[in-house]
Amino acid sequence: MKVRVGSKFLRLHLIAGSLVFASMILLLAAIAEDVVRDEPLTVVDAQFSNWLHLNGSPGLTRLMLVITSFGATWTVVLVTVAFLIYLRSRRSLYWMVTVVSAVLGGMLLNRFLKLIFHRPRPYFEDPILTLTSFSFPSGHTIIATVLYGVMAAYFIAQTRSSRRRVLITLAAGLMIALVGFSRIYLGAHYLTDVLAAMAEGLAWLSLCLTLAYSIWLSRSRHGTPTDGDKKAG
Repeated sequence: MKVRVGSKFLRLHLIAGSLVFASMILLLAAIAEDVVRDEPLTVVDAQFSNWLHLNGSPGLTRLMLVITSFGATWTVVLVTVAFLIYLRSRRSLYWMVTVVSAVLGGMLLNRFLKLIFHRPRPYFEDPILTLTSFSFPSGHTIIATVLYGVMAAYFIAQTRSSRRRVLITLAAGLMIALVGFSRIYLGAHYLTDVLAAMAEGLAWLSLCLTLAYSIWLSRSRHGTPTDGDKKAG
């Protein structure tokens, strides 16, 4: 009986994960096509970036510099290590592997896509930030998406409260959105860079979560997972 229930959950999980992965890949491909072909969406890109640059303020700029640091490499490394230590104390091996796969894989995937598209950064005569790397997709945004996304997935799995799950989802979504907006405001990226990075991050995260859960469920039928990994399921 337990195997049947596990099989049902596995199928549902695979279907849900596959749908998220496929839809995000299609969205990423659509945005990338518009960027490569200089479609009208890229005009909106430039107009939005210019408007933000012209209507900024010193106070808002300082706030955006703080917010954007939550997607910086050094912050992500510190948060990831701290989270892994917490998961180790909970004996959540599968979650540890998922976190490392999501964050490290997301970083590598983003670097690969940047090299493929070679999109220049937005240009301003009086820039807030001066960066020489490529623009598409946004590295800060994908890192924020996979890190705070996988953390949200973990804490959602630990509670049965619908209210808490909604709050966790909203908190993670807000953090990701703020980091993405900060990159546009600071002139480091276009809107399409950020949207593509979110789609890229969600696609990769859904793949990591789906594979990890599928392996965990399959292994749990033939043995007893650790206490922490039981909660992960």
